[in-house]
Amino acid sequence: MTKRDFYEILGVDRKASQDEIKKAYRKLAMQFHPDRNPGNKQAEDRFKEAAEAYEVLSDQDKRRRYDQFGHEGMRGTDFRPFTNVEDIFSTFGDIFGQSGFGGSVFDEMFGRASGSSPRQRRASVGQPGSDLKLRLKLSLEDVATGVEKKLKIKKSILCDTCRGSGAKSSSSRITCPVCSGTGEVRQVSRSVFGQFVNISTCNNCGGEGKIIKDPCLTCRGDGRVQGESTIKVQIPAGVNDGNYISLRGEGNAGVRGGQAGDVIVIIDVEPHEVFTRNNDDVVLDLLISYPEAVLGAEIEVPTLTGRAKLRIDPGTQSGRILRMREKGIPHLNSYGRGDQLVRVNVWIPTKLSSSEKALLKELANSENVNPKEGDKSAHSDKSFFERMKKAFT
Repeated sequence: MTKRDFYEILGVDRKASQDEIKKAYRKLAMQFHPDRNPGNKQAEDRFKEAAEAYEVLSDQDKRRRYDQFGHEGMRGTDFRPFTNVEDIFSTFGDIFGQSGFGGSVFDEMFGRASGSSPRQRRASVGQPGSDLKLRLKLSLEDVATGVEKKLKIKKSILCDTCRGSGAKSSSSRITCPVCSGTGEVRQVSRSVFGQFVNISTCNNCGGEGKIIKDPCLTCRGDGRVQGESTIKVQIPAGVNDGNYISLRGEGNAGVRGGQAGDVIVIIDVEPHEVFTRNNDDVVLDLLISYPEAVLGAEIEVPTLTGRAKLRIDPGTQSGRILRMREKGIPHLNSYGRGDQLVRVNVWIPTKLSSSEKALLKELANSENVNPKEGDKSAHSDKSFFERMKKAFT
């Protein structure tokens, strides 16, 4: 079953801060805690799932790997899925405290609620730029060695004229008269149940608390213009179709000081004309002559890193798979690499001279070249020699 995205599990944005990630995890931990859901297997699974997501996203190094390579990036690290809730409590003791259910994760629900006071909402500062997604085609050779690629992209960049402010001059940005700079408006309504206050984002300033009186003529008040950028992306050996690499801050510029988006490079591995990939192994179909199959030989075969010698043992059967160790794809973010599997097929010629046909007929009557009863390969041998006879009679 395909694993869910860790950000999706916690319900946070990919640019979420550590505080936002911790807060989201605390909320899910309260909701699906085993003590609140006794005997509920689905809640326990959600509890474990949230813990796995938090373990990765709360660790800067693991989060960087995950952002670049997704779940594949966890291979070769100390990350292991949780098998029971006790592991979660021991790992995140600072979150749950020492008393299980009554730990610090539930303070805001029980201990702190009565003494807390509402916090005043501040005007939002800027809007984050959007991410850019692009697909990068790689050859199997690129995957085997790793490669650096330069990519030219079109994106929103900060306006040089106004330096991203969107205003013609510094005096052109004034306090929003609707919300008085708070970025929010409050609407009070009364009913038989009492007074209610509805707080919403100010539509006049978009929550910024400021409006532009005279917009910049270059960007027309947006603070951004279209531009081009060349970025370098380092592709590690061992990536696979669908893996992605996230380049933080290389996407569209943010608005009014907002954080720039990311460039998300999605890997497309092109089909190879010689090799077929099977996880980190590669498969090669090899044709050999029937004398090579019978007598054995040492032949050169292609690999992803050049040609290498392969020994064909005497009596090799058609369809046999020979293994060339450490000639496959490197393991992503780990040591070692897969193997090259060579599937041997015996080639049957379609044209022979009269003397060659005579030799073959004489050979076909020999006792040693005919399959023996009880031989596991007898069926394939019989089929092979029958095909040979039919081809040259």
